[in-house]
Amino acid sequence: MDGLNDVKEIEGIVDSVTYCNPENGYIVLELSVKDEHITVVGELGDIEAGEELTVTGDFVRHSKYGVQFSAVSCQRKLPQTADAMFKYLSSRAIKGIGSRMAKRIVDEFGDETFHIIENEPEKLAKIKGISPKKAEEISAEFKHIFGMRALMIFLAQYGVAPSVAVRAWRKWGQYAVDIIKENPYCLCGRDIELQFEKAEEMAEKMDFPMNSDSRIAAGINHVLSANLNSGHTCLPYDRLKSTSVELLNVDEVSFDRCLDKECDEENIVRYDKNGRSFVYLSEYYTAEKYIADRLQTLSSFLKDTGDDISRLIEAEEAARGISYAQQQKKAISLALTQGFMILTGGPGTGKTTALKAILSLYEQRGMRVMLAAPTGKAAKRISELTDRDAKTIHRMLEVTFDNSGKTRFKHHENDPLPCDVMIVDEMSMVDTLLFESLLRALKLSCRLIMVGDSDQLPSVGAGNVLKDMIDCGRLPVVQLTEIFRQAQQSCIVTNAHKIVRGMQPDLSRTDSDFFFMQYLNSDKVSETVVDLVVRRLPNAYGYSSLEDIQVLCPPRKGALGVNEMNKVLQLAINPSDSSKPEVKGIIYPFRKGDKVMQIKNNYDIEWSKNGERGTGIFNGDIGIISDVVRSESKLVIDFDGRTADYPFEMLDQLELAYAITVHKSQGSEFNAVILPLLGGYEKLFYRNLLYTAVTRAKKLLIIVGSGRVVEAMVNNDRRMLRYTCLRDMLEKEIDLNDGNS
Repeated sequence: MDGLNDVKEIEGIVDSVTYCNPENGYIVLELSVKDEHITVVGELGDIEAGEELTVTGDFVRHSKYGVQFSAVSCQRKLPQTADAMFKYLSSRAIKGIGSRMAKRIVDEFGDETFHIIENEPEKLAKIKGISPKKAEEISAEFKHIFGMRALMIFLAQYGVAPSVAVRAWRKWGQYAVDIIKENPYCLCGRDIELQFEKAEEMAEKMDFPMNSDSRIAAGINHVLSANLNSGHTCLPYDRLKSTSVELLNVDEVSFDRCLDKECDEENIVRYDKNGRSFVYLSEYYTAEKYIADRLQTLSSFLKDTGDDISRLIEAEEAARGISYAQQQKKAISLALTQGFMILTGGPGTGKTTALKAILSLYEQRGMRVMLAAPTGKAAKRISELTDRDAKTIHRMLEVTFDNSGKTRFKHHENDPLPCDVMIVDEMSMVDTLLFESLLRALKLSCRLIMVGDSDQLPSVGAGNVLKDMIDCGRLPVVQLTEIFRQAQQSCIVTNAHKIVRGMQPDLSRTDSDFFFMQYLNSDKVSETVVDLVVRRLPNAYGYSSLEDIQVLCPPRKGALGVNEMNKVLQLAINPSDSSKPEVKGIIYPFRKGDKVMQIKNNYDIEWSKNGERGTGIFNGDIGIISDVVRSESKLVIDFDGRTADYPFEMLDQLELAYAITVHKSQGSEFNAVILPLLGGYEKLFYRNLLYTAVTRAKKLLIIVGSGRVVEAMVNNDRRMLRYTCLRDMLEKEIDLNDGNS
């Protein structure tokens, strides 16, 4: 092996395949190179024994398995010799052929074996055990397998991952290569989702014309898709036009022609709002239109019965030994008499108290109630507060997969959820597509109670659902504003309400649950945050650095951004140690004991909890790495009792979570929150971001940094602009006489 240490390219025949993930093409195989066997790992696709490979990459040293070749790309050849063909066929790569049958075929046809299977399958029938029908089946399977491999080889020359080839083959089968040659931008479609930038590189190598309608259409779709990440379900036509023309370097006439064509083909939809044209990807238009239509139906169907339920409320007060405020009584009454309502309000205003009464009275009527929230943390919190089972919306809808491997929800119009009442907490976090899916899963007669705080940040996903529903003025909304006496004792609560009203919080108190520590040097702020997390708060309050304390940062970048704070906190809380196995990530290593966060929805990840098994870990879920198993190239992560395995190739779905952005903290509460604030990108320092951060703290909040920055954030009332048309659709769909606002 010493002679190979500087080699970047090796060539050999695959001796055996140890592991292969068909979803992303990650594989571990033994490659026979001259007189040596070399372990090769990487995303190379579906490879079988007997294939000839030329792999490019570098040698790495595995802690248990020693030297391996980590391949970034490979060139493949069909087995050329009878021996290689026998090895390939005996690996059971082709259905219906085992080692015995493989020997008979190769003994009969020798080096011509593959030619016979592909082009003259009728000759296989002379082999004992192969009927004419089976011969045709073997040939069809052979063509299928090598068709997909030919596609992988074709795309590999442009640096396109095998996982993209797998999705393209599922969609187009044997015609895939021809379709891609005709239009490489077809790979950007929502079934395959190749990055537009990668398609641009590919098209340039293929000398594909820059002014092609296919390229311009893909560019328009790319701009719309990219803006989903900023929360926009649509874009104004003029903004889309200027951005696309600049990105693609094309004229406006070409842009308009391609946009019209995309609209004609219903890939894109235009919508007029107050004389201004907005442009949607079709699924987001469909979602907002469905939400507006369904809420209109609910508004008409669940009419206020006008019943007087004051005696029921009085009985509930007597049973609980409390007295409800007037707005709480209004919320309880609306829930019972109409069954369709938005309940909103800030911390300490009694949303949970009103919700408990609503739950109790529904259950007394024998109604089946389901409680849902957008995240696992939020579901756990509302479950603890109400002493009732609550699930994430994803788990409630139950993820399934269609024939193409795409995720679908089990529950929809034809298989609705078995409930009479659906209560959704933390509605500010529910994005457009998720809310559409939930509404589709509710029976027409199902009552719907939505609870949330519209002053918090909007959802991570595209849309501004809660705010649009409240602002339309067509739906029944009860807003709780009175801060109850017990909550008034908390400076977290009182300062949160000051912030949301544009008043400066009291930063002078040193005897409550809201503290401010002034430091104007970023190194000192960072040092103080680390000291609070590692030493001072655990010593003073008995808090766990991992379980109880959370650092929240407005930005990702900079000395006090998430990335840098995670590095210094990891070094202080869980430093490198020979006894702790670790694996290198893109920004930092992941080691046993680290606090991590899942950063995208993944419906495929399997987890187990006390004998229960399920799938799905979602954006924002926080866990602890309980083990790094290098021998199996995986992490084992505990997400609040749910244990999941993460192959190393999935590290890009994880981040350290000692520090997280304020956006990612939505729906969660932490015993102690530390908020470093020392300026930065102005667009990230505004009022409702500060309000959201403050309201994540359950028992203790500490701001470390500049008082002037806090003041500036309170004064900066710009909300995150989100382009949506849901409010306009609701105003057009729902007559004022139908709503009870």
